[in-house]
Amino acid sequence: MASSAHALAEATPASRDKYVDLLRVASLGTVVLGHWLMAAVSVRGDGRAEVGNLLAVEPRLQLLTWALQVMPVFFFVGGFSHALSYRSLRRKTGENGENGGAALYSVFLRARLQRLLRPTVVFIGVWGTLALALQLAGREGGLLDVSLRLVAQPLWFIGIYLAMVAFTPPLLRLHERYGWGAFGGLAAAAGLVDVLRFGFGVPYVEFLNFAFVWLAVHQLGFLRADGKLRRPYLLAGAGLAGAVLLVAYGPYPLSMVGMPGEKISNMAPPTFALLCHGLWLVGGVESLRGPARRWLRRPRVWRAVVAANGVSMTAFLWHLTAMLGVYGALLALGVRLPEPATGVWWAQVPVRVMVAGGVTALLVTVFRRFEQPSAVVLGETGVSPAGARPAAALGVTLCLFGVLGLSMVGFGGLLEGRTAVLVAVRVTAPVAVAMTLAGWLLVERAGRGRPVAA
Repeated sequence: MASSAHALAEATPASRDKYVDLLRVASLGTVVLGHWLMAAVSVRGDGRAEVGNLLAVEPRLQLLTWALQVMPVFFFVGGFSHALSYRSLRRKTGENGENGGAALYSVFLRARLQRLLRPTVVFIGVWGTLALALQLAGREGGLLDVSLRLVAQPLWFIGIYLAMVAFTPPLLRLHERYGWGAFGGLAAAAGLVDVLRFGFGVPYVEFLNFAFVWLAVHQLGFLRADGKLRRPYLLAGAGLAGAVLLVAYGPYPLSMVGMPGEKISNMAPPTFALLCHGLWLVGGVESLRGPARRWLRRPRVWRAVVAANGVSMTAFLWHLTAMLGVYGALLALGVRLPEPATGVWWAQVPVRVMVAGGVTALLVTVFRRFEQPSAVVLGETGVSPAGARPAAALGVTLCLFGVLGLSMVGFGGLLEGRTAVLVAVRVTAPVAVAMTLAGWLLVERAGRGRPVAA
């Protein structure tokens, strides 16, 4: 891996925006670290382990989420990368080439989703098999039940990212026509949703902001790709001011991540306050672009970024498995866990983080090969051009609902039909797994190219 990263770093073209790669790694790394820190595992009087949230134990720490809730940065980077990727494929094939736009769409989806879906499908397969085996063996209760639910929660991010990739072609066309106006339309729609939700009590309308808020942040990546974020400090200032005012005078909570038991969450579904938070983060990181680029000129630094990028999705998928495994081992060894947020608990944080990092590294070593994409061959696809777009669209839709459903219901109760409500539809883990697998196969088949005969 080190030699491969060294070769990739040496072969990096001068035109590549290295700062975007750094932001991708740093944002996922911050999320991983945040999850490790927020997990407040304790043992109740009856001996059962439970996992709480440090931010609920110490509400004063919720202000830290204004710096550590960095998923908007990852989605912003995604918009930048998707714009470049789609335009590159469009130049190579021609928008109205032999296969037409339908084939271009399916090839684009497969190319962008390989490093996302393949490690995700493996993760689901491993945990699904393990959960089924444990249930058949009658092993349940305590930290195990919690783990079967928690390890699937980060899959919500995969679902949102799938939607962003799927909507890239039409939204990129809107961006190319209207520029900042396309972003403004999405942002205005997000604000209108909150007005209807909080001002008029319209039911279910809030779920539209899963699209409007995150796609607006994604649209900022298109603007970045075209060099239109020229005064990022203004974006940061406006976003921060908006978030402060909304939280201070509106119905929005302080925390920018979901909190247990709260009636209103800024995250699920997203609110206009979270969009303002995203604006200030994007403007903030863009303001640091100059010094960061100078830092990235150091060969050792760039090699580290390249190496981390090659395994970032695998590490993200397995980091909660590692953390819960560490706590499980401590409980199995009879180690007494300190009460969360006490002095002893804080003193142990560096050790727990280091051990969880080591276990994550071991899991990455095992599963990283599934993150390596295969080459995309432009030419005829595995299905007819007329069927390529609908097959790819159906595939990504199935994956979207599959992983979102699984993030809510978890891997527990596979044989019991345990359900969760996704928007207004009840889903079970077996159905969510089946939808994800079927969707992945459709995306792979629709976007797989083979050379065109001369």
